[in-house]
Amino acid sequence: MRRSADAHAGVIIMRKIATNAVRQPANLSIDSQLMAEAKGLNVNVSRAAEAGIAEAVAAEKTRLWKLENRATMNAWNDYVDKHGIPLAGHRQF
Repeated sequence: MRRSADAHAGVIIMRKIATNAVRQPANLSIDSQLMAEAKGLNVNVSRAAEAGIAEAVAAEKTRLWKLENRATMNAWNDYVDKHGIPLAGHRQF
């Protein structure tokens, strides 16, 4: 399920890039067999590369956020382990 959600997010990212971005030419080295297969399947290689780069950027931002906020998250988890979830007595589930 997670994989399909990520794939859907990639489509949304690709559409956002396609409609709102100013393009900059770039030279890329891509596996020749992969390029031939993409062309044979009529894959828009530029858009696919954009989507892949956008996904890599998002993943790196997430990794950095987790790293930068690790101490806070650990402190919160320690608090919950020690005291329980705040307002847990008011839950209706």
